[in-house]
Amino acid sequence: MDMNPQQVADRARQLQDRVVPQLDEARQNLVDMNNRVVSFIRANPGTCLLGAVAVGFLIGRIASRR
Repeated sequence: MDMNPQQVADRARQLQDRVVPQLDEARQNLVDMNNRVVSFIRANPGTCLLGAVAVGFLIGRIASRR
């Protein structure tokens, strides 16, 4: 299947037209999730700190076994 440069460019544009909106949506979802996480941490700093300590402890225990 030989494609000339114009066909390749057209296929690339079609792919870009499909992918760019999906990337924009994914980026916006990540921004929204980040905002929710930051809001939760600001509202519950003690809980988040204890959770981070617990996760760090578990990772330390797992790492020390090897």
